[in-house]
This record gives sequence, C-alpha cells and structure tokens, in this order.
Amino acid sequence: MSAGGTAVGICAAVERVRRDPWDEVVTMIQRTYPAAVQRAGGMALVLPPDEAALGAPDPLLDRIDALLLAGGADVDPATYGAAPHPETGLTWPERDRFEVALSRRALEREIPLLGVCRGMQIINVALGGTLVQHLDEVIGIDQHRHTPGTFGDHEVRLTPGSLAAGAAGAEHLVVKSHHHQGVHTLGEGLIPTGWSVDDELVEAIELPTRRFALGVLWHPEEDEASRVIAALVEAATPGERIS
Repeated sequence: MSAGGTAVGICAAVERVRRDPWDEVVTMIQRTYPAAVQRAGGMALVLPPDEAALGAPDPLLDRIDALLLAGGADVDPATYGAAPHPETGLTWPERDRFEVALSRRALEREIPLLGVCRGMQIINVALGGTLVQHLDEVIGIDQHRHTPGTFGDHEVRLTPGSLAAGAAGAEHLVVKSHHHQGVHTLGEGLIPTGWSVDDELVEAIELPTRRFALGVLWHPEEDEASRVIAALVEAATPGERIS
C-alpha cells in the first residue's frame, strides 16, 4: 500500500475543452471521482494516458493499490475489431490503448479494479468482448441518455450474493446513467450480475476468478450515498472487507 493511505489510480479522460481564451485538448477527470475516493479514505491519483505503459504497465501499477476506470468518450470500435457506427462519437484511441493495457495487467496482478460506464465497457473489451455501439437500435428506448448533459435515473437489479450487490449494498437500487453503448458479447470469464429493470440491459459485469473486478454501467460517483467506490477502496485496504 502507498504511504499516506490506499492509493486509487483514476484513468483520466482526454477531451477538447474551451476555457477563454483557450481551446485545447486536456487530460481531465470530473471532480466527483476523486471526491468519492477521498470520502472513502483513499488517496486519488489521476493517471493520464501514457504510451510507455502499453508495453510496461507495472511501473505505474506499482504505485497504486486499486484502479478506477472512469466514464467518458465512446471506445474506439477498432479496439474490438468493429467498424464505427454513424452514431459513435469522437474517440481517443490513445486512452483506449492505455486503459486496456492497465486493465489486463491489473487483473493479472489481482489489483482491485472498478470500471464505471465507459470503464465497464473497457473491462469487457480488454477481455475480448465487444460493444453495442448505439443502444437505441437494440432496446428501442433512450432512457439511458435521454437528455444530453444530464444523468437520468432508472432502476437496476443485481444478483444476490454477487460482488455487484455487495459493493452496492443492495439487490435493487435506483442509479444515475448517461450512455448510449453497452455490452454485446461478454469478454472471457466475465459474468453479468446486474440488469436494467425496464429493458434488461446488462448493467454490471464481474470476473469471479478475481477478488474484486467489477464493472457498472451507471455512475456511482454522481451519488454521494452510493458505496460502490468505497467498496473498491475497502478491497484495496489491508484489514478491510466488503460487507
């Protein structure tokens, strides 16, 4: 464990941002992610994409106790061998490569791993899975991204006794989401343990061969009452456990 507390590496987004008078590409993370880690007693470290980590992720992973893959832009379809859908938005392949490399090695090393929204999709892709690029064409409704820039609420159900249910502290809960993509084929070894009540969309996946490897399609960092990110911190803290 890192000095000063449990260190949680949060993979940063790459985005184009306007702030007068500048219009530039930045590496950034919404404040709600580190705030959730800090509330749980962890130390938040923001990790920008680093090409050096693609072939050698260990020097970076040696410095953290847990890895959090945050939300953000669509995953580049080339990452899972697909052509882009017309509705697939701007992608940042350097971020995809970085997060896939870190995820695979973190799983090999049993470093606790949590993927949020896009992060859940990255975990699936890292293990050989694929994505639905535009859910509207599959489920026929747009409850998961009905208002641009606004998190929508909907209900999910979680498998009793699953890591997802233990992390969330409940088997049914109302969550906040904003996405238009999801799991198509599951990556190797992953199992679904959460579904949207209204449309049966997979909302949680986990790797049962690892102590803590979880992806959730909703945004627990946007709900201060959520304990999902706290569960990640607990899993990486000696003497703590998920209850």
